[in-house]
Amino acid sequence: MSGERDGSSVPDEMWEEFLRTSADGAGDAPKEPSARAREAAARLRTEPAGPAPWRAPTSPAVRPRSRKGWYVAGFAAAVALLFVAVDPGGLVGWSGDGDHPTAPLAQETARPEQAPPADEDGRATLAEPFRGSPAARWASGTAGITVPAAEATGWMTRQEVGRALARTRDFLAASNLDPGVLRGGRPAKATALMNPHQKDVTAFVATALSTPGEEHDPLMLFSRFDPAQARLVGDEVRTRGRLSYREGKRGAVEVTADVTYVYPVAPAGGGDEVVRVVVRRETVVSWDDPSEVTTEKGTFTLLSYKLDMTNGGCGAPTGHFRPEFGGGAPAAAADGPAVDPYDRTAPLGEGRDGCGTATRS
Repeated sequence: MSGERDGSSVPDEMWEEFLRTSADGAGDAPKEPSARAREAAARLRTEPAGPAPWRAPTSPAVRPRSRKGWYVAGFAAAVALLFVAVDPGGLVGWSGDGDHPTAPLAQETARPEQAPPADEDGRATLAEPFRGSPAARWASGTAGITVPAAEATGWMTRQEVGRALARTRDFLAASNLDPGVLRGGRPAKATALMNPHQKDVTAFVATALSTPGEEHDPLMLFSRFDPAQARLVGDEVRTRGRLSYREGKRGAVEVTADVTYVYPVAPAGGGDEVVRVVVRRETVVSWDDPSEVTTEKGTFTLLSYKLDMTNGGCGAPTGHFRPEFGGGAPAAAADGPAVDPYDRTAPLGEGRDGCGTATRS
């Protein structure tokens, strides 16, 4: 209802109430409209109504303090809606050329169909360690590892599957992103998530960390650098990959992690040369039903692990990645296959003998 009647901007009932309350001296009686207000009301009755102005919705608990607040909120929201309508993917650059190669990539939810394009935008520096690499558009740390929505699977409820996925990602972080582990420390947080009753794995890990060798290389599970040989540049490790899961044997929840990690490093002794070590891992773990498998709460059984690394060293295992500096490459690399370490289009192979040549870093 408009609150108007018979051409007057104030209803007759309100004027009657006004006369009564004015006689009594009431201070909040309505005031008679001015001649200008009556003229405006008459003009509005004869002109067609225009479109109602759009305003941003206001939370019941928070109201604007001024008309300016309404205008600013409405204008900003309108600009945002216009941008989404024109560019729903957020991929158009402000330059107007429709190409925004530095925009962060959306999370990986399935195996990509093609390798990322080449980036010729310079070499890595101490200030920009991911420059010239597809990883410049990747997320940092666990933000680059996609975790799917949890659903009840096998012996686990939806909530339990969600916890299993979160703990699997915790293991990836503890074994490949933890600063202390990256600097050569022991991966205590990672091993705490591994089923202590899986004796072959616990024996492998113990031997690999104490006396690494061809048959017991800790790099198969953990990313570690020798601080006397290389130092990490900055505090970021770029990642790209995803988790997936299915029902495994005896109702277990089997989780597969396929993730690529990019580590920028420089010589331990100083200098401004920056190279990158690119590591792709596929790790499969099983969250077992305790009534079917001997396990401990909150731990998984390790089913398989695969590794591909670029510029991590080609000599005998030392328990650490050993990147090459000075622009050189080991002689063994010349006899191996050419590999694009950023190509995630194919499943990780069973492993390569010797060292290949990376097409980029």
